[in-house]
Amino acid sequence: MSMKSKLKVMVVDDMSVSRGLLMQSLEEIGIQNVEYEKSGQDAFVKICSSPVHLIISDYNMPGMSGLDLLERLRANKATHQVGFILVTGTPTAEIVSRGRHSGLNNLIKKPFTSASLKSTIEAVVGPL
Repeated sequence: MSMKSKLKVMVVDDMSVSRGLLMQSLEEIGIQNVEYEKSGQDAFVKICSSPVHLIISDYNMPGMSGLDLLERLRANKATHQVGFILVTGTPTAEIVSRGRHSGLNNLIKKPFTSASLKSTIEAVVGPL
């Protein structure tokens, strides 16, 4: 069984278009076990009760940013090892630094391609 068929991914993004682009790219890559949430808070609650292997989260979301979600996940014993990729259009030095300090596994800049997303995922989970 390939990594693609075993990998359970959650996409977290408040914008339906961005969420759709991520979901479409994951489908093109061949990752089929994908779910999504529209907010960091909803994602955190769901992941605590139904774990995933990898989270791909937008940075800029109301209420709980992607980095806020990452920090909550890392502080929770049940979720501290979940892979985390941050998606942002503006990867400032501050965002990158805070992400690294918080345990970010990887980052991808918008706009992205399916190929660049695949490479970003493989850097976290290994060959797909």
